[in-house]
Amino acid sequence: MGNSVDLVQNLLREELSVFEKKFKEAVQSKVPLLDRIMHYIIRRKGKQMRPMFVFLSARLFGVANDSTYRAAALVELLHTATLVHDDVVDESYERRGFFSINALWKNKVAVLVGDYLLSKGLLLSLDNGDFEILRWLSGAVRQMSEGELLQIERSRNLNLDESVYFEIIRNKTASLLASSCAAGAWSTSKDLQLAEKMRAFGEKAGIAFQLKDDLFDYGEANIGKPRGNDIQEKKLTLPLIYTLNQMKRSSRQELIYLIKNKNRDKAAVKKIISAVEETGGITYARAKMTEYKEAALQILKEFPESPVRQGLEELVGYTTDRHY
Repeated sequence: MGNSVDLVQNLLREELSVFEKKFKEAVQSKVPLLDRIMHYIIRRKGKQMRPMFVFLSARLFGVANDSTYRAAALVELLHTATLVHDDVVDESYERRGFFSINALWKNKVAVLVGDYLLSKGLLLSLDNGDFEILRWLSGAVRQMSEGELLQIERSRNLNLDESVYFEIIRNKTASLLASSCAAGAWSTSKDLQLAEKMRAFGEKAGIAFQLKDDLFDYGEANIGKPRGNDIQEKKLTLPLIYTLNQMKRSSRQELIYLIKNKNRDKAAVKKIISAVEETGGITYARAKMTEYKEAALQILKEFPESPVRQGLEELVGYTTDRHY
C-alpha cells in the first residue's frame, strides 16, 4: 500500500524538496545544543503525511505559495513538538526505531525543545501575518492537549461512552490533520468556506486513521507496537468500548477487572482480545472506520476530478489500508 504514498510524493516532488530546505531554515537556532537536536530531528522524520495534506489541499485551489510552505512548516513544527512532549509524558525511549529526544538528552531538554518548536512555529506565522492559518493550528494544539487530558481522566475510571471516545480522537488525532487541510486550502483560496470544507474532510480522514490504529492492537500485523499494547496501557479504544457495552453486567465486570488489574498479564490480555473478537468489536470498529473514510471521500467528490484530488483520495485510502 506504500505505493499510494509514493504516488503522492511524486505528484508533490517539487513542493516537498523546497519544503525540506525551508523546514531546515525554520528550525535553525544560535544554540549549538539545539542545532544538534534539530539536526537529529530532521534526519529521522517520518513520511511527512501532514505536509502532504497541506500541499494537496492548497493545490486543489491554486499553486503552492509562500504561505502554503509556511503552513506546512508550522504543521510539522507543531506535530514534532507534540511528539517530543508525548515521549516525555509516556516515558518512551524510542520512536520509529530511533532513540527519542528524552532518551538521548533527558526530559528537561526534551520539554524545552518541544517549547522551542512550538514558539518557532507561532513566530513563523506571526512574522508573516498568516493569522488565519495560525488560528487553525493553535486551535489544533489546544484540542490535542484537551483530548489527551480527557483520555487520561476517563481511563482512570474506564468510563465507557462511545461519544466520549470520538470526542477524544477528534481532538487528539484528527484536529491536526483537519487544521492542516484547512490551512492548505486557505493559503491558495483565501476562501473561509472552502477552508472549512477541507477542515471537515481532514477531520473525517483523521478519525478513520485513528480507528485503523486502534484495530492494529487486535491484528497480527507487525508494526513495532506489540499486540495488546493499548490494553496494557488501559487505553479504551472503540473495539473494547463496543464490547463492554454489549456484554451482560457480570461478564462486563469480569472484563473490567482484567483490564484494570491484569493488563500486564499475557493470558489476561489474550482473554480480553478474544472477548473483543467474539463480541464483534473489531467488525464494528472496522465498519465505523469505513464510514468515516467514505464521508471524507464524499467531500472530495464536490471538487472537479484532477490528479490533486486523486492524490488526496490515495492518502485517505492509505490511512485505512496501510499495514503498519
